[in-house]
Amino acid sequence: MIKTDILIIGAGPTGLFTVFEAGLLKLKTHLIDALPQPGGQCAEIYPKKPIYDIPGFPEILAGDLVNNLMEQIKPFEPGFTLGERAQTIEKLEDDTFVVTTNKGTKHNAPVIAIAGGLGSFEPRKPPIPNIDLYEDNGVAYIIRDPEVYRDKRVVIAGGGDSALDWSIFLADVASEVTLVHRRNEFRGALDSVERVAELSKLGKVNLITEAEVKELKGDEKLTAVGIRHKTEGDIHFETDYFIPLFGLSPKLGPIADWGLEIEKNAIKVDNSYDYQTNVPGIYAIGDVNTYKGKLKLILSGFHEAAIMCQSAYQRIFPDKKYVMKYTTVGGVEGFDGTKKEAKKEVVKSIN
Repeated sequence: MIKTDILIIGAGPTGLFTVFEAGLLKLKTHLIDALPQPGGQCAEIYPKKPIYDIPGFPEILAGDLVNNLMEQIKPFEPGFTLGERAQTIEKLEDDTFVVTTNKGTKHNAPVIAIAGGLGSFEPRKPPIPNIDLYEDNGVAYIIRDPEVYRDKRVVIAGGGDSALDWSIFLADVASEVTLVHRRNEFRGALDSVERVAELSKLGKVNLITEAEVKELKGDEKLTAVGIRHKTEGDIHFETDYFIPLFGLSPKLGPIADWGLEIEKNAIKVDNSYDYQTNVPGIYAIGDVNTYKGKLKLILSGFHEAAIMCQSAYQRIFPDKKYVMKYTTVGGVEGFDGTKKEAKKEVVKSIN
């Protein structure tokens, strides 16, 4: 049995920042995540994608944000159960919870913080009969490492931001990029649409609209796709990779069966106070929760984590009163000590 003060379900940016906020309160944390590494979507789905709305960073790659958060929480030594999914929850007589994973690992804590983002994801697969045969053999639904496609022929299908953005990015990586979309109009950002059109004129992206990939060919590995065009009929296209980017379907998974109040695949919380669910002691923060005026932004999750940890402290230590200290004054124990020295100088000057 793994015991901790706050058990965090989800090791994405919000879950990781919860470790920091809890650490300032001297609370121990442990994280559970179904993915094999921390970082959530930022690490698994788009580590090389830039993020523009993190305060203090005009632009930061999603993977770099995760690395920074891991460095920030290092002094607090959180525990991790990775590659396992939180499956069941049980409330004990002492008012604590036991969460068991799909692999049987048990965790005990008085506070549960669900920071599972949008839940687990399943790719929306195009209705191509033999597509399963080529998964990991030429077919991919998520681009994790663009270097895999260096000097390769790539066919991308889709009409949203992901399809457009990766077509633009891979134009300078792959030997040949083809973007297939069933309509002439795209759903992505206008500047991305214009950039793809420009790359098409320059011959750096083969843009095929009013068409769909209907067939995959190859013995053990993908070697070609069959494209059905609205006016030109069937087109044979040789390729090394086919990447259908039709989005991901989010699912709460087993958490949906924990007796929590759910609304539109998200967990309802009390945002007037502490982001607690209808079950006392269980909180939901980040994209996994919902309330009036909710903004699904990483910075919103960071704010919710800070508020939640203050409430968790009072739940764990009902007889103690915590007086908040700014990190600029109190420092962060475990770093290089410069902040501690600064604190001494402040005290000295006051005296």
